[in-house]
Formats: sequence, C-alpha cells, structure tokens
Amino acid sequence: MATTIGMMDAAYFVGRNEILAWINSTLHLNLSKVEEAASGAVQCQLMDAVHSGMVPMHKVNFDAKSEYEMIQNYKVLQDVFNKLKITKHIEVNKLIKGRPLDNLEFMQWMKRYCDSVNGGIMSNYNAVERRDACKGSKESNKKAAPSQSTVRSSSSAPKTQASHGAKKSDIHAVNSSHKATKPATNSATQAYDEQITELKLFVDSLEKERDFYFGKLRDIEILCQNPEIEHLPIATAIQKVLYAADDNPSVVAEAQAMITKPQPAETLHILSPILEASEEERPKPKRKDINTLEVDMAASSTLSPKQRLSDISDVHYCGSPLTNY
Repeated sequence: MATTIGMMDAAYFVGRNEILAWINSTLHLNLSKVEEAASGAVQCQLMDAVHSGMVPMHKVNFDAKSEYEMIQNYKVLQDVFNKLKITKHIEVNKLIKGRPLDNLEFMQWMKRYCDSVNGGIMSNYNAVERRDACKGSKESNKKAAPSQSTVRSSSSAPKTQASHGAKKSDIHAVNSSHKATKPATNSATQAYDEQITELKLFVDSLEKERDFYFGKLRDIEILCQNPEIEHLPIATAIQKVLYAADDNPSVVAEAQAMITKPQPAETLHILSPILEASEEERPKPKRKDINTLEVDMAASSTLSPKQRLSDISDVHYCGSPLTNY
C-alpha cells in the first residue's frame, strides 16, 4: 500500500512536470507550480476523486490565503485519512509555508496513493461540478477555463479590418508582431520560472543537509562536555577543532599534538581510581606487640620454682579447668 512507501521508493523520483500534468488533467486545473497546492484544497479533491463521497467538499476552501484557512483544509484531509485508516503523517507546518520540496514530496505520495486505488482510474468524476460546492471555486474554475474575452476580441478583429480597409495593413502588422512577441515572452517567463523552482528545490535540499550535519556536531559537543570525560585530552582536542574560527591546518595539528602528548602523573592518578581504591581497601597486617612478649619471657625466666607453684595453686583455687583432675 502507498501509505507505507519509503523515501527511496520510485514514487519520490517522479518529476515536477509530471506531477503538475497529473493534477491539471485530473482536476481540470491550470497549476504552474507545485507549491500552488500548499493550501491543501487540491489534496482534498484528489481524495474525493478516488473515494467518492468521503470528502465534505463544502468545507474545502480553494481560496485559502492565510495559514489558518490552510490548516482548516488539512484538518479536513486528516479526517479523511482517519476514516480510511491511512497512517500517512501530514507535515502541515512545512506544507503551508509553500516550500517547493516539501509540497513536491507530498504530491508525489498523493500520486502514488491515487494510482494504487483502482489502478488510478477515476471514471465519471466531474471535477468542476464537485468543486462548485467549495469556497473560492469560481476563481479556480476561471483559471482552468480559457478566457472568453480573448476569443471575442479575436473574432471581432476581422470585422473591424473589413470595415476599415485603409488600416488593414497596419493592424495586420501590429497583430502579427504582437503574436510573434507574446509566445517568446511566455516561453522566456516559463523558463525563468522553472529555473527559480529548481533553485528553490536545491536550496531546500542544502538546508536539510546543513541541519543534519549541524545536529551531529551538536551531539559531539554535548558528549565532550560530559563531566566524566571533559578532562581527557581527546575531548579537549575535539573541542578545539569544533570551536576553530577558520579552516586552519594548524588547528588540526595542535589537536593531534594534544592527543599524543604524554600525560602528567596527576592525570594518570586521576584516571586510575580503581588502583587508588584498591590500595585504600587493602587490609593492613596486624602488628605484634614485641615489648609485651619480651616482658613475659623475662618474667617467666626470673621466677623461682616456688613462685611458679604458687601461681599454679592460685589458678587451681580460682576454678581453672586445666587443674580439675
């Protein structure tokens, strides 16, 4: 289903001219730029074309100019998505800005979805009649239909030339020169419009790429500011490269020197908390009281046999278990 297509799908490689031709032929419109569909009304009618009766066309505003009016159209489109259980996310904030790349990507998805429903066949769909119920439909229908004033002027020109035979050659010369310059002007304007649109698409892609890499650099900066590693030489070297004001090769050389520079003893001491803790937790050996042993040995050697027997008798009378036999 087209609701789950990826960014590398063939649908996103459809050209802008093909998208415009598809929209104009399906809805009988005369759009010259993809961003003219930023109001969301075109998307609503495309869904009405593939799902007849699902879109309340009286709520769609083809004359939406402000962002608030455009948001109302996208709310109608989101309600239709919810009814049809379509999980496509609508980036309304980007679409209403009228940026060519965002609107092109969404219209590419719309074409892929419409082609996936009944093979893209929209039989017996009267786009102009369905659009009559919308606000601002008259202006959009006028743009789609050929101007009647030009037809009338062209039909009345031969009559005036027949009645004024003297000015026939002059009028004919003016009309021929006007007709010759007008197509050239239109083609030049269209070429400039295409170049402007391509430049806008290129700028949008560059801005997305810029934001992507800036986010990566910001993540690296936050990582280097972590209190656990901010004192390390490699973190300092990375910050030096990040904060360099210009593209100077000496900055990279200084950063490499900071990494290869031998670390002082204090840094090594800081970086080895396990060794420090092991030394502090190491049990200390118990010391023997040498002086007490020497005094006891001296006392036992100087006592007489009688004094020793008296000590034993004292122990016996004290109830020592060693003398109870």
